Amino acid sequence: MKKELMIFTGIFLFLAIAMHFKEWISHPVDHLMALPNAGAFGLGPLHPLIITFVVYIIFLIIRGIAKLFKR
Repeated sequence: MKKELMIFTGIFLFLAIAMHFKEWISHPVDHLMALPNAGAFGLGPLHPLIITFVVYIIFLIIRGIAKLFKR
């Protein structure tokens, strides 16, 4: 469970920095404070968690397929 939480957190941080690098460098606090008004893809303020969850599920599927071929 701890390993999976670390993977999810790693994906979250990677996506957050990769998608909003300029904002994190220039004004990180303002960027976080604007989250309640966010409207990315129509998902609202939960968009970071939803996008991370979708990427995590894709990661799990790829890991599962790789595990099947290993056997």
